[in-house]
Amino acid sequence: MTTAAPAKPARRTPLPRNAARNSAEARIVRSIGEAIADRRLPPGTKLTEESLAEAFGVSRERVRKVLLLLAQRRVVTLIPNRGAFVAKPTPKEAREVFEARRVIERAIMDRLERLPRPLPDDMLEKLRDHGALEDAAERAADRKAMIRLSGQFHLLLAEFAGNATLAGILTDLIDRSSLAIAAFERRSSHTCSADDHRRLIAALIGNRPGEATTLMIEHLDEVERQLDLETKTDTRIDLKAIFADEPEPA
Repeated sequence: MTTAAPAKPARRTPLPRNAARNSAEARIVRSIGEAIADRRLPPGTKLTEESLAEAFGVSRERVRKVLLLLAQRRVVTLIPNRGAFVAKPTPKEAREVFEARRVIERAIMDRLERLPRPLPDDMLEKLRDHGALEDAAERAADRKAMIRLSGQFHLLLAEFAGNATLAGILTDLIDRSSLAIAAFERRSSHTCSADDHRRLIAALIGNRPGEATTLMIEHLDEVERQLDLETKTDTRIDLKAIFADEPEPA
């Protein structure tokens, strides 16, 4: 009787080159989006290819592709002969972003409200764990963490809704609304509070028809109201007018 040779361990199949490249680019896009969300990259920041390539350990060519992608999403502005900059939205663009978020997040909440009840245990656990993180950040007055976790909460709801297209659109809109908040937020405001999120979770668990959707729209309305989107007057200075009455040199 012969003994069968032990099976060789299966070799791990390396990622195709294109998949690995796309994964690295997605990581950079995500990192830049998070830095915008928590205000490490405020509107108008110049994004130099050389610095980003060094920071992420990739080629400048790959960074260039990432910046082009972010420009298509209107998170980055490319200016010929000057380079790439974190976008500076106008008041009109900020209003349009929040209008779009209301449309997308209404659809997400509608889908969540139609899920069978009780909600799955793993979903409830993730929501409660995330709520605990937001509470801890709020107690510590860690504003950067609060901003980052707030965006993640909305994306978590989109994930549970089970529509990848809606989730993808919302990802872009959250990056752009983060820019709008950074550009126009009043100093005294407290955007996207953890308390609002707790009420949303309670409404989803309670399954009172339409309540969670209504709360989400009210929540987004309040965030937008805390922005100073009034049209600013032109602050450019006319030096000729200022010095028109100066005496001519002798």
